[in-house]
Amino acid sequence: MSESLWIYGLHAVFSALDNHPERVKEVLLLKGRDDARMKKLLDQVTEVGVRYRLVSRDDFDRTLHKQQLKDIRHQGVLALTTAAPVLKENDLEALLDNLEEPPLLLVLDGVTDPHNIGACLRTCDAAGAHGLIVPKDKSATLTATAVKIASGATDTVPFFAVTNLARTLEELKQRGIWVYGTAGEASSEIYQNRLQGPIALVMGAEGKGLRRLTREVCDELIHIPMAGDVSSLNVSVAAGVCLFEVVRQRRS
Repeated sequence: MSESLWIYGLHAVFSALDNHPERVKEVLLLKGRDDARMKKLLDQVTEVGVRYRLVSRDDFDRTLHKQQLKDIRHQGVLALTTAAPVLKENDLEALLDNLEEPPLLLVLDGVTDPHNIGACLRTCDAAGAHGLIVPKDKSATLTATAVKIASGATDTVPFFAVTNLARTLEELKQRGIWVYGTAGEASSEIYQNRLQGPIALVMGAEGKGLRRLTREVCDELIHIPMAGDVSSLNVSVAAGVCLFEVVRQRRS
């Protein structure tokens, strides 16, 4: 059974109402805000038949405190939802079995910041990637923060948490998916590779990089050439660079 999750921010709540209104249980709107975007949200809530409440600042703040949502940019909007599903290995197999184009997957190894999970989901959506894969343990998941940062991408990009990441990568390879791992010390640049077939891009946490077993199972290690003094990019930025290089090559 899916867990309940409070999401916040206009974009995240609009997306939930657009894509999965059946998962939205209740919307809380802060009294006193009556701008055009809030009126549009209220119209949409009413149209889809979701229960809503206009609440005072004190009641709104009490809900934030109770749900341990501190220092967030809520924009006067909270929604109680059924959380987007965290999918498993059999769901990944079903996805791949039904794709009619070469798969493009992003794999994150040990990324524990939910901001980065959300940002990577947003990038996956923009690039048309078919899913984001993380290990079940030692990884962030679909928290309220991830949902907010994803700006609706949790509703459009399948999110998979697998028990054994190295084994999952081996299974992807058996399907003919080429597994590229990103590593700063790799000799091959991303721009030197032909990235037009079935691909899984694997990225580690900023600083730590890929774990040894993950690195060893990759077909090839590649790096993004860096012209400045910084040693690495934020993982969501690096994901954007790599995913859109795949998009560029597939369209050329």
